[in-house]
Amino acid sequence: MLLLLALFIGTLTGCGVWMLLRARTFDTILGLTLLSYAVNLFIFAMGRVKVAATPIVQKGVDATLSTTADPLPQALVLTAIVISFAMTAVLAGIALRAHQHAGSDHVDGR
Repeated sequence: MLLLLALFIGTLTGCGVWMLLRARTFDTILGLTLLSYAVNLFIFAMGRVKVAATPIVQKGVDATLSTTADPLPQALVLTAIVISFAMTAVLAGIALRAHQHAGSDHVDGR
């Protein structure tokens, strides 16, 4: 399971970097989106992937010995999803405005 998750994160990162290096604005926006997905999965995986784990520590249970899931990476990923959605909307608006102004969607303006 963890190997599959690591391969998926690596594939998303590689595709995101490749799309980011393209010369078109839409490809750049798509590359940034793929990179944000990869970072979100990486942060989520740092909280240790546990199946059927309780998300909250019960009273009287030692937190170091328990098999609970860590809620901090989940909160960070939820925040990052909202920020990346807003950033994608801003970048799409800038790209549309630049396309209307320059008549082309190349990053360097050609």
